[in-house]
Amino acid sequence: MADFEQIYNKYKQDGEQQASQESQNAIDDGREEIVAVRKNEDDDIIAVQTSKGRELDYVSALEEAKQGHLAHVDVFHKYGRDILRSEPDGIKSNNLDNLPTF
Repeated sequence: MADFEQIYNKYKQDGEQQASQESQNAIDDGREEIVAVRKNEDDDIIAVQTSKGRELDYVSALEEAKQGHLAHVDVFHKYGRDILRSEPDGIKSNNLDNLPTF
C-alpha cells in the first residue's frame, strides 16, 4: 500500500529545493526579488522593497513584474484589476503577505 504522507512530504521537499534553485537563478540573471512590503491600515500591500533596495509603489511593481524584471511573482487579473502575487511554490514564508515590512 502507498504511503501517501511520505510521497507528499517528498514532493514538498523537492519543491522547496527547486524553489531555492530558481531563486538563485533569478539572482544570477539579474532579476530582483521582493524582500519586504508596506501595507495600509486595511492590510493591503501598497508598496514593495526589492533585493536591490528599491522601493516601488504597487502600480510600478505590477508593471515591473509584467515586464519580467521581478522574480518569483505573478500578475493575474481578478476583481476587475491586475493583482501581484507570489508564485505558488508551497513555501509560505516567501508569500508577499508574510514578508517583513519596511
